[in-house]
Amino acid sequence: MQLYHHPYSLDSQKVRLALEEKGIDYASFHMNPITGKNLRPSFFRMNPTAKLPVFQNGSHVIFNTIENIQYIERIAVVSVNNDSIAFSSDEVIQWMHKIQEWNPKFFTLSHVPEKYRQAVSKFFRRVLIARMAESPDLASSYHRKLKEAYHTEEKLRDPEVVRRSKEHLIRLLDEIEDSLSKTYIAGEEFSMADRLSKTAYIAGEEFSMADVMFIPVLARLALLNLEDEYINSRPNMAKYWSLVQQRPSYKKVIGRYFGGWRKYRTLAKTWCFIRLRNTLKKY
Repeated sequence: MQLYHHPYSLDSQKVRLALEEKGIDYASFHMNPITGKNLRPSFFRMNPTAKLPVFQNGSHVIFNTIENIQYIERIAVVSVNNDSIAFSSDEVIQWMHKIQEWNPKFFTLSHVPEKYRQAVSKFFRRVLIARMAESPDLASSYHRKLKEAYHTEEKLRDPEVVRRSKEHLIRLLDEIEDSLSKTYIAGEEFSMADRLSKTAYIAGEEFSMADVMFIPVLARLALLNLEDEYINSRPNMAKYWSLVQQRPSYKKVIGRYFGGWRKYRTLAKTWCFIRLRNTLKKY
């Protein structure tokens, strides 16, 4: 089984968290979307959208994030001899779709300093043009991606687009904050203190694939230095964020790239690559 992904990609983080939580072995292939690695002809032929992640198991190739996670659950149930492993409940699946409805692209880009955003956008367009010249048979697909890049820049200039993305995020955070405040124990045999306990995770007392979907959203806010505004201002979510950062899956998938000082190393490495390639005019 092969996973084409990158730490910068929220959807990649979601799928990798699912793989780690379910204990599934896989071959990892990094495809940095900022430096245009996902535009290489060999990958682009398999996935003309160039979106990450892509999960491949033999001839079976999956692009959709939720489908990827549900496929991983099926593999876990079949291959791991553990009665505690089960498919996600309807409630968890509903949360998964609700979280996935928020597109982080415009919100993220709006918080990147314009100097860096413009430099990366320009580099990305040059990579597309270079790949068009190299692979004429894929020229029409590359051209579509080029149009998308220009369209993204145009939409970023519209404050309404960014405002809608921010409002969508706030609604999602508020709904999850409310979910984390609900009681998950009921019944006369429990004490009042027990019945008033807060849920540890989004869909109840147990960690689920809903949490796998949501953790990367909080990690993105932390990467953008927005923890105080969006996470710490919500007391239940602040506790939840501290809790999930202790999980081995988080430390392996996200923490090793973006935890503390590591985020500066990860970002600097990409920025230096782009500067060097621009100087050498190698795209």
